[in-house]
Amino acid sequence: MRQSVVLPLIGLMLAPLLPGSAMAQPEPPPERIINLLVYGDDPCPQSKGDEIVVCARKPESERYRIPKKLREKPEPAGGPGWGSQVATMEQTQRQTLPNSCSVIGSNGFTGCTAQMLQQWFAERRMQESKGEP
Repeated sequence: MRQSVVLPLIGLMLAPLLPGSAMAQPEPPPERIINLLVYGDDPCPQSKGDEIVVCARKPESERYRIPKKLREKPEPAGGPGWGSQVATMEQTQRQTLPNSCSVIGSNGFTGCTAQMLQQWFAERRMQESKGEP
């Protein structure tokens, strides 16, 4: 009894491997597939024979534009550079440093006298260059 069940199962397993089996063969793919972008009211070309034509329609305003993928700038990897971060920190903290002549911070006032003297000397040089006493 056991042989009567096993033999048909083996036959079913080997049937697809034998030439000329009763299984249906799949259709061959079309010879050519064409993907196109058409703009505005341009017609989509008709397929000929065994080819497939697929059209995607875009507005007329996009016809001569650079594709969106190429227009976008990639973001720099790793964020801003170290040099620009240091420059930003120095510029922000410059107001609170000594000799800055600022009301911000504990030592900001110390540079006010130096700044006034620099301004006075610059004005004096301008007067001397014009020939004024």
